[in-house]
Amino acid sequence: MTTMTDSSVREFKMPDVGEGLTEAEILKWYVQPGDTVTDGQVVCEVETAKAAVELPIPYDGVVRELHFPEGTTVDVGTSIIAVAVGDGAAAAAEPAQEAVADTPATAEAEEPKPEGRQPVLVGYGVATSSTRRRPRKAAQAPSGAQEASAAVQAELNGHGPAAPAAPAAPAAPVAGDRPLAKPPVRKLAKDLGVDLATVVPSGPDGIITREDVHAAVTARPASPEPEPQTAPAPVAPAPSPTAAPTSYDTARETRVPVKGVRRATAAAMVGSAFTAPHVTEFVTVDVTRTMKLVEELKQDKEYAGLRVNPLLLIAKALLVAIRRNPDINASWDEAAQEIVVKHYVNLGIAAATPRGLIVPNIKDAHAQTLPQLAGSLGELVSTAREGKTSPAAMQGGTVTITNVGVFGVDTGTPILNPGESAILAVGAIKLQPWVHKGKVKPRQVTTLALSFDHRLVDGELGSKVLADVAAVLERPKRLISWA
Repeated sequence: MTTMTDSSVREFKMPDVGEGLTEAEILKWYVQPGDTVTDGQVVCEVETAKAAVELPIPYDGVVRELHFPEGTTVDVGTSIIAVAVGDGAAAAAEPAQEAVADTPATAEAEEPKPEGRQPVLVGYGVATSSTRRRPRKAAQAPSGAQEASAAVQAELNGHGPAAPAAPAAPAAPVAGDRPLAKPPVRKLAKDLGVDLATVVPSGPDGIITREDVHAAVTARPASPEPEPQTAPAPVAPAPSPTAAPTSYDTARETRVPVKGVRRATAAAMVGSAFTAPHVTEFVTVDVTRTMKLVEELKQDKEYAGLRVNPLLLIAKALLVAIRRNPDINASWDEAAQEIVVKHYVNLGIAAATPRGLIVPNIKDAHAQTLPQLAGSLGELVSTAREGKTSPAAMQGGTVTITNVGVFGVDTGTPILNPGESAILAVGAIKLQPWVHKGKVKPRQVTTLALSFDHRLVDGELGSKVLADVAAVLERPKRLISWA
């Protein structure tokens, strides 16, 4: 067996995937020791203080060692995976080749090498085409423990069993594999309650299509199927028969580590709350006309396929109010003791995700038409739900909207996103009795709350902005007359 020299091993270090971030947590490994990797192939997913990011390897070779298990937080610049390249790659591949010497295999078609890489991470890059993944294969029944082990290792290294003479129907993904599907397809599956791990892919290279998801819904049995088995979670000891009954879990406490997005959010909120003097003002407004306009826009062909909802018009109303009162779109420079007025609006939208609260923003939202703004909002929300929001999308915000109304809450006193001057909270829109044209009638009503930094926004300016937002929502025709 060839001895592998240190010069033939490349160490892939944790890159700075954001702006000045110092660490990241390894969420999932997509490769194991002995796997062959190619330039631009995604090898793991990591979570920084701002987002989850997939890391591509910048060279060809064979994985020699994973330095850290999943769930480990690693400092930027620390090596996380060793890859044997050149002669070392051939030496590392020998054990796997010997293990499958007696296993029939067919050579897979060699994929064309990428012409070049476009940098997306500091010091690293990906192929010009989308990330390539090996097509899934149907598993053949092993005849013994040794053959099963060899077959598994062969599959990991991209060498599957011989293909059948006749075309076979695509097999369902093996439990534990990561289903391949584009973000719109994942959203469709989520909306329809379909587990992608149970869907039989028909697309190229094992990609799940929209038709596959719909077919899974049609073929769904009347009785619910058992959930795929996963590693059992730690279970608290069962109470003794003599123990007093309780409505709580038997475990008295649960400790959840604060890390990643949640830790960054907590630090940012504490810093903002104790740095910027907050003032919050409220206004309750009749938005019946706005709700009618939303329904009309949904029927407009120009908005076909776009996300049209009250948040769209609320965002546009805030942009109009900022145009009429530009001094509110500013930040406080503590070092220079200056107020920096910004002539652009990067509109942040607070989004609750499984990893915590994030605030991506729409760049130059002030320059977008209403259909363009609808498209930007839809893309922002879909990306956030997929957990694919990039760190750059959360940088440089100027003002933010937080929609607490989706949780049935009337209003709140939101804390400023650090570095921003104002944040608008939108409460639930409810049918309430309201005096309209001298008579009490049921109207669609909501409460708005505007928090602002009192160092640079005085009460008059904050009140004017909030009043303008309310005025546009009460009479949305002002979107035209005030434009």
